[in-house]
Amino acid sequence: MTDTLRPVETTVAQAPDSHPGKLKRSIGVVGGTLLTLSCVTPASTLFVVVPDLFGSLGTATALTIAIGSLLCVAVAFCYSELGTLIPSAGGEYAMVSTMAGRLAGWLVFVLSLLVVMIVPPVIAMGTADYLAPLVHLDPSWTGASVMLLATLAGLLDLRANAWITGVFLVLEVIAAAVVAVLGFTHAERGPGSLVSMQVAGPNGAPDTVTALLVVSGLAIALFVTQGFSTAVYLSEELENPRRSVARTVLATLAISTVIILVPVAAITLGAPDLAALTGGDIGTMVTTWSNTAVGTFVSLCVALAIINAGIVMVIQNSRVLFASARDKAWPEPVNALFSRLGRFGSPWVSTLAVGVPGAALCFVDLDTLYGVTGVSVTGMYLLVAIAALLSRRGIHQHTPAWRMPLWPAAPLLLIVVLLHILSRQDPAYLLWTGGITAAATLYWALYLRPRRETRWLVSVPEDEQAS
Repeated sequence: MTDTLRPVETTVAQAPDSHPGKLKRSIGVVGGTLLTLSCVTPASTLFVVVPDLFGSLGTATALTIAIGSLLCVAVAFCYSELGTLIPSAGGEYAMVSTMAGRLAGWLVFVLSLLVVMIVPPVIAMGTADYLAPLVHLDPSWTGASVMLLATLAGLLDLRANAWITGVFLVLEVIAAAVVAVLGFTHAERGPGSLVSMQVAGPNGAPDTVTALLVVSGLAIALFVTQGFSTAVYLSEELENPRRSVARTVLATLAISTVIILVPVAAITLGAPDLAALTGGDIGTMVTTWSNTAVGTFVSLCVALAIINAGIVMVIQNSRVLFASARDKAWPEPVNALFSRLGRFGSPWVSTLAVGVPGAALCFVDLDTLYGVTGVSVTGMYLLVAIAALLSRRGIHQHTPAWRMPLWPAAPLLLIVVLLHILSRQDPAYLLWTGGITAAATLYWALYLRPRRETRWLVSVPEDEQAS
């Protein structure tokens, strides 16, 4: 139990003996926001993830995403405070290890690794649908190709990637704006439909969306804007992280919520009928509202947005694996490989290690990937909220950092809500995620804990400890 609850103050104060090279500080708030927004990938989330919510929640989709976004404000507060206290590429696991102990940090690392490995292929597989106006492709093979392309881009300099993803981001925001304008100008129902709680049943007749379904859908709704945490993963490469991390996290959440929620409301109002809304075929609705040329333009923008998201997610994920090697999570030969930096300053082995398996995951059942991701994100946020609750004790009480409003009420409320959301998830997905977590706990008990002096030494870069 002490491994779970005791802060890791001693290991944060000193880096491991053979500390690998540090990542370069090369981006400011604007570049960090562009990269982080691209990881949220609002347009591809809107076109790839949201249609599944329409299928189960119908007119309650916008309401569910709005509730999820409000919950994410409390999550963003936790990330902002912890990210400025512990500016490490390890992200959640570095923050939780420092505040709640090594075992808790290891478990959040495993959950975050599940998320960062699964989300990119989930998004990438949507590419084929939006290239359909030009060419018909197999979703799995197309997704795998996108993942490999993103992996190659992830090997480049981070500043170059910030500009590449910035251009793509503009295109996806344009696509989302087009959908919003078309939906609102072709409204078939009034604003009251946004809270009418209806979905088309198997026979096409309206069914009622229950509160229980909304709660279950919150796990995916949290996933919709989940990418704002990328700012924490990039904290070692952000200039002035004590200020930049919080600004980037909060700005990204606000912008991405608007980019996603406004078009969702427009689609809800503008769908020809309840069956069309439940079907979730946004591309067909856009073509119906306008013409084939506009539909094709939007589809191509979305395809580019998905590629953009893949690039940023591979960048983010490689930093997580790089940090875990630097913090001695694996046998020494593995640590040496994952912590290698290439000529552009990127962790090239870690980049390949997350990109290539991501391509393979494109051939796994999509519903399973969605379910495990929803449970993993909820569990990860739960552990981060617990860490935020412990963030003002000991030496961290007086450390210069951004401090959240409404502490400790915000993390306490978040913990209660997230536990309730977890209790309403599909048992199969809980078992999958629980089984992986159990295996990770076994690895901790048999390998990491007996080697506590030389393994899992969570550290903060030296230049940040005194700032």
